[in-house]
Amino acid sequence: MGILIPIGLAFIGFLVFLYFVPMNLWITAVVSGVRVSLIQLVVMRIRKVPPSTIVNALITSTKAGLNLTSNDLETHFLAGGNVPNVIKALISADKANIALTFKQATAIDLAGRDVFEAVQISVNPQVINTPNVAAVAQDGIQLIAKARVTLRANIAQLVGGAGEETILARVGEGIVSSIGSSMSHKEVLENPDKISKMVLQKGLDAGTAFELLSIDIADIDVGANIGAKLQIDQANADLKVAEAKAEERRAMAVAVEQEMKAKAQEARAKVIEAEAEIPMAIAEAFRNGNLGVMDYNKLKNLQADTDMRDSIANQGKEKK
Repeated sequence: MGILIPIGLAFIGFLVFLYFVPMNLWITAVVSGVRVSLIQLVVMRIRKVPPSTIVNALITSTKAGLNLTSNDLETHFLAGGNVPNVIKALISADKANIALTFKQATAIDLAGRDVFEAVQISVNPQVINTPNVAAVAQDGIQLIAKARVTLRANIAQLVGGAGEETILARVGEGIVSSIGSSMSHKEVLENPDKISKMVLQKGLDAGTAFELLSIDIADIDVGANIGAKLQIDQANADLKVAEAKAEERRAMAVAVEQEMKAKAQEARAKVIEAEAEIPMAIAEAFRNGNLGVMDYNKLKNLQADTDMRDSIANQGKEKK
């Protein structure tokens, strides 16, 4: 038992030594032509940087002819970057003759973009489809267009540049503007490439992370007659306004008629009141000697004649 304990401690110490001093990794680096010392590997362990990640990246970059140092890769790893992805992007860019420096690649990677995917899109442009875009020509006919947009990554604008959503929004806006400036929907249907040319001239890729290569109209459908619908809606609105004004005039006429009836009733009341004073006036005239019996008879005869004429006139109206 006394001998096993020192042996066990020695074995544990040996494992700890191998953990902090990765001999196999150092030998692999030396054989591959990468200059890295054992002290650097131990320091990487202390900094909590995986030596295998840095050494493998150095070996790959050295074999590809890239001039990188372990300090550059360690710095990027400690900043939260994806070292293997950056190395793959640099190698792909170098093989495709795309100008991409280590500083640019690390900046793109730390910005949250996939730098390797960006290089691939630069080599093989990406095609995206726009959603259906509805626009109305000047003749009032709605057209529904769908386009295919070919993009290529702009390495210099990847950091801070707008993404695909901005490109799609600008293309949709350009399609609406192009169709809206056409006098007739038939012009658009006859020459759909007119939309592409007009949209491409607007420089829609400015300030974005992509270079707009082409816009191809994939499909155009005829929609509703928006102009006719608007005219119908306007006519209905005008009709309602006219009906409201007519109702207002009718109400005013009814009010005036009621007012005239009220005035007529008031006038009749005054006449009846005046007629009620006639017998009193006649009696007063008799007392004062201003009216004789003969004059009174003439007045009664005149009144009877007037009543007879009114009766005959009323019978004629009833027959009609």
